[in-house]
Amino acid sequence: MFEIRVICEPTDTDRVSRVLDAAFDTGPAREYPTRDRKHVRLYFTADHQPTKSESE
Repeated sequence: MFEIRVICEPTDTDRVSRVLDAAFDTGPAREYPTRDRKHVRLYFTADHQPTKSESE
């Protein structure tokens, strides 16, 4: 398990969440403003997607 931090535009949060969820097994994003309040920091707890042999 590992943490992913992304700093992005507020309008990109849904797209970033979808892409990371497709690539990794993620929990819900924790969202915080950046210091300048112009961007958003997203924190995800993630794990690798199980391979087919692991999920069978």
